[in-house]
Amino acid sequence: MENKFTVRGLNLYYGDFQALKNINIDIPEHKVTALIGPSGCGKSTFLRTLDRMQDTVEGARVEGQILFDGEDIYRRDCDVIKLRKKVGMVFQSPNPFPKSIYENIVYGPRVHGITEKKKLDEIVERTLKEVALWDETKDRLNDSALGMSGGQQQRLCIARCLAVEPEVILMDEPTSALDPVATAKIEGLMHELSKKYTIVIVTHNMQQAGRISDQTAFFLLGELLEVNPTDKIFSDPDNIKTEEYISGRFG
Repeated sequence: MENKFTVRGLNLYYGDFQALKNINIDIPEHKVTALIGPSGCGKSTFLRTLDRMQDTVEGARVEGQILFDGEDIYRRDCDVIKLRKKVGMVFQSPNPFPKSIYENIVYGPRVHGITEKKKLDEIVERTLKEVALWDETKDRLNDSALGMSGGQQQRLCIARCLAVEPEVILMDEPTSALDPVATAKIEGLMHELSKKYTIVIVTHNMQQAGRISDQTAFFLLGELLEVNPTDKIFSDPDNIKTEEYISGRFG
């Protein structure tokens, strides 16, 4: 199995505060890796190191190594714009642009130089089909994205991410603001997308991690306490760390 990311000795500081402590993890290609743990444990912070979004935080400093397809993304000459094209992000709450459904999806391709109408139309149809939105939106592509339901908006945001043809999709609690029906649709979508993309998802929901992920990483107080295949994490009776977390002893 190929690893999309290889993380070794990762430490992250905000000024004098150490938010991540000696993180070592391999993230396999075309699999879903779930990051779990209580609030404030470092899982979202770690997620943002994978596309260097922490660069935008004043005082943030990273030590260690993150290899993406064997290349160190924190080397001085790394093209961060190119990295973020390959590593897309979907946020906790749906955040469509106040534009039409069509314009939301073609925004990224246009930024990267695609202007031909036929090509943009193809991207819109392809990505909406990938997120199972095409049949719901094909007759109203010029309508505002803000008029969609929350679940539709989140799937649109995933389509917007896919429009620039990433290799990795980072998801920071993408269903926490959705109802159970919309959540089920997003979970099913993640299963399908993992056949083509590498997915890393932050979730507070232990049951969700069990349903959707191939690998689960358990964070606590900035440390990675355990990373294993998901079925081992949740089925091993000797797994003390996870049992303590499930029972509420870690928050």
